Amino acid sequence: MPVTVNRRGFLGLTAGLTAAALAGCAGAPASTTAPRTGGRLRAAFAGGGAKEVLDPHLANLFVEAARSKAVFDKLADLGGDVSPQPRLAQRWEPSADLTRWRITLREAAFHDGRPVRAQDVLASYARILDPNRAFRARSSLALVDLPNSRAVDDRTVEFALKRPFVEFPNALAAFGAYVVPEGTEDFTRPVGSGPFSFVSFEPGRSVLLKRNPDHWEGAPLLDELEFVIANEESARANALLGGQVEYAHDLTPTTARSHAGSDRMTVHRSPNSAVQAFAMKVDRPPFDNRDLREAVFLLADRPQLVESVLAGSGQVGNDLFGKGYQYYADDLPQRERDLDRARFLIRKAGAEGLTVRLDTSTAAAGMVEAATVFADQAKGSGLTVEVAVGNKDSYWADTLKSGSLSSFRSGAMPIETHLAQRLLSGSGTNVTRWARPEFDALYEKAVSTADQGARAGVYREMQRVLHAEGGYLMWGFADWLVGTAPNVGGISTAPANTLDWARFDKVWLG
Repeated sequence: MPVTVNRRGFLGLTAGLTAAALAGCAGAPASTTAPRTGGRLRAAFAGGGAKEVLDPHLANLFVEAARSKAVFDKLADLGGDVSPQPRLAQRWEPSADLTRWRITLREAAFHDGRPVRAQDVLASYARILDPNRAFRARSSLALVDLPNSRAVDDRTVEFALKRPFVEFPNALAAFGAYVVPEGTEDFTRPVGSGPFSFVSFEPGRSVLLKRNPDHWEGAPLLDELEFVIANEESARANALLGGQVEYAHDLTPTTARSHAGSDRMTVHRSPNSAVQAFAMKVDRPPFDNRDLREAVFLLADRPQLVESVLAGSGQVGNDLFGKGYQYYADDLPQRERDLDRARFLIRKAGAEGLTVRLDTSTAAAGMVEAATVFADQAKGSGLTVEVAVGNKDSYWADTLKSGSLSSFRSGAMPIETHLAQRLLSGSGTNVTRWARPEFDALYEKAVSTADQGARAGVYREMQRVLHAEGGYLMWGFADWLVGTAPNVGGISTAPANTLDWARFDKVWLG
């Protein structure tokens, strides 16, 4: 039976830990043992509650992404530089006009022995593109013209596109764009082509997987991989220190600093990997008023947020996604706190004396702390920010649909994918409810422009518009932090959401 670690168990463990054990020191080295096979690694993540499912096309949380990549494969995934790398696709070739892309598949098999075929790819994409379902990758794949796409043979897919799209490999790597066997709808015992196969599932508690000896890239080193749910960051850290798990995802900078060097925890740091933000819904009061959105931008003391919430382990943001990535508009002026200007704009917007609710949650490390700091920064402006801590299990779904101001965080993805999934009128995860036909048209122009310099110019214009009028207050870029037991080897410091993040098929127990 899988070892189940829930919050109650973690709290019991916490009570038994001594203050000395929790104090830690600094910088324990990663495992220096040679890679070896065997053993079960237990990985603690925040989760989605008792209603969670194993459908990879519904993946949204980090634990869902990590489980999905263990069981399934995509045609492509993102490398450490956030560029698409072939996975099930052995290669891709566009037509001269960028309206057709031919994908050659690797020789790969599903866990039940069936080969991965072109028909499985087309069926998977058809499922994702179902207009009656809310699959996250749908907006990234929306330009695929499925009726005119075809399986040339079992290992060759030819995608027809609705328009020229130079960034199509990004779509193949989109969050949730996994290939499943044709006709699959029941994921209670999922069958994929990934490095681990399914053993058991207790929703909201545990998923147990075992090594797939026939994976196309080679068998994992671990015998078994178990994902356990611990929504509180302190619970994940304490479980690691207490020997209940070997991997603790998404630690806070304070925890990492406290325990760096402990003989019970090795801290792995991925610089500049997670954007930290607040999201304003621009389709409803009060943030349908552009002046009030600008006022909120000007209330934020970004250096203070980075120092107090991230313990200095990050960089100041400028309300745009993808700092350091290709096409990032780093020439736009850096926003700074301007309380006088913010007060003026709040009065101009007729919002003086207004109280706004800032929804947040422990669903991601540091969000509650950031909300509290920002609410304090807003004092004296005429706008009162009231922090409301919501249900961690349903937070992301709740804030996508309701409220007007919420905490937000994201791992890595290409800027094009961020725009497609979050900022087009039909985007499935458009938490700011940004919908501008002229903005959609700019996106279509960018992705159909073959010349890279011209394409960069269009992306810059889109970012200029978002910087001036958008709903994301992206105040910082944080280091991504995970902790492991000192005997764990093979951990990569790749950004979250990329190929080598949570790459448990390359991990071993020393």
